[in-house]
Amino acid sequence: MKQTFDNDLARGEKVENDVLKIIQKKYPKAYKIEGYCKEYDLYVPDVGGIEVKYDEMSQQTGNIVIEIEMFGKPSALMSTKAYRWIIFDGQDYISFDPKNIKKCINENNLQYATFTGKGDKFSKKAYLIKKKLLYNYGVKINV
Repeated sequence: MKQTFDNDLARGEKVENDVLKIIQKKYPKAYKIEGYCKEYDLYVPDVGGIEVKYDEMSQQTGNIVIEIEMFGKPSALMSTKAYRWIIFDGQDYISFDPKNIKKCINENNLQYATFTGKGDKFSKKAYLIKKKLLYNYGVKINV
């Protein structure tokens, strides 16, 4: 099946809803931000925003894509206002403080790549970080 923006969006929203259910076990007042919100996908009153990332391709590549620039402007990791990122790789949910993702990049002298993602019209800058390395900087969420 050919990947499309609508299919990717539907899968991403399902993952956001799944993460929300997990978060609501500890924070019942957590909710999903409806519509487009650059800062984060979920919000937990008294704690802050949560960005949810879905990288199913990492099951094949072994890498997690961490975007840092799009349209010549800082994006994702470089512009996040979320206090927590949760990445779902199709199998595991891993929770990160965004500062720890930056720490992983800096401590390991990683270099970003410039590429045009499948379905994108413009190139972006992103780190392709080995899951085994990145996951050392996060915490697996038991579902």
